[in-house]
Amino acid sequence: MAVSKKIKAALEEGSWIRKMFDLGEQLRRQGEGVTLYDFTLGNPNLEPPEIFYNTLREIAELRIPQKHGYMSNAGYRDVRATVAERINKVHNTNLTAEEIVMACGAGGAMNIVLKTILDPGDSVLVSVPCFMEYRFYTENHCGKLIQIPCKEGFDLDLTALESAIDYSTAAVIINSPNNPSGYIYPEETIKALGELLSRKSREIERVIYLISDEPYRKIVYNGDLIPSVFAWYRNSIIVTSYSKELSIPGERIGWAAVNPLAEDRESLIAGMVLSNRILGFINAPAFMQRVIGKIGDISVPVEEYRRRRDLLCNALKEYGYDFTLPKGTFYCFPKAPGGDDLAFVEELQKERILTVPGRGFGLPGYFRIAFCVDEEVIRKALPGFRRAFQRIESRTHPEALKTHV
Repeated sequence: MAVSKKIKAALEEGSWIRKMFDLGEQLRRQGEGVTLYDFTLGNPNLEPPEIFYNTLREIAELRIPQKHGYMSNAGYRDVRATVAERINKVHNTNLTAEEIVMACGAGGAMNIVLKTILDPGDSVLVSVPCFMEYRFYTENHCGKLIQIPCKEGFDLDLTALESAIDYSTAAVIINSPNNPSGYIYPEETIKALGELLSRKSREIERVIYLISDEPYRKIVYNGDLIPSVFAWYRNSIIVTSYSKELSIPGERIGWAAVNPLAEDRESLIAGMVLSNRILGFINAPAFMQRVIGKIGDISVPVEEYRRRRDLLCNALKEYGYDFTLPKGTFYCFPKAPGGDDLAFVEELQKERILTVPGRGFGLPGYFRIAFCVDEEVIRKALPGFRRAFQRIESRTHPEALKTHV
């Protein structure tokens, strides 16, 4: 066999996001000149802020010793100190450079954390819907990802979460604003989660880490705030990237931050720094670290994503789609008309609209629309969303359809 059984199984299952994206590429090749409305990939379409380009040019022209050489596996100390200062302003903490490890994006940050805390057979809990790469990340380090159903409306089901905790539980992952739902966990939920994990950690006599994946923290609408996990649980870790807020996902730059109050903090951080090296990342990209350290606390104009959200969601609501308005991210996660997410995604394909079935996020019966596309793409796709909805409704609820025609 050319590849391992584990990789062969992963290839066969694959990522639904990538499957649908690859389908779009195939359809483009087959139908030259045919317009596709591709809402599959969370690839931000806004340009990075101008200061990003200016800083790129400035740093490219610098001539300093070892500019492109190795540095500490944790990253440049001055950059980590700057990141810590920015975090302190948001979370009202007192982090220093020592609590920060620069990483190759949020994915790299998540992997160094899991590599550090997981023993073979340990479990990691996550509420679905979620970004299903978490499963691969967990299995990379001999752990098992356990999916916990959410409440109606996507809030955490803490009763179900508590029932799943046992002596193998090493961590809980949350993602807020959530991909794919755009839901923001309220402060009362985060507070209750912190209390639950504190109590269960004492019961099973091991630390259960709370890992908060926050690449969409700045992609929020209407002034909504993201509660700080640091404020409500001491054994918490934040991982994030600049991919979404600066529109630079291909640059692979992010960080992990450890709560200064975490138990065994020094060993945890040392393990993450070591994991950066032994996983082959070595260190976060030197050039991007220097850029991030200089550009300040900026982001793309989120108002433009809000306009896209409102354009799409106002129309979907008019047509009769059932969904929770996303408070953040650039995704909408409606219920699939007719109840079968695969069948409805295929129905949309008849309109040359590409979306991702909800089972790709652990929650069948829904589908994800990534609205980080040009507004004109949304406008031109809307009639197709309407026709697909009407066809399904005419088969399953013909009487209900009359109210949406």
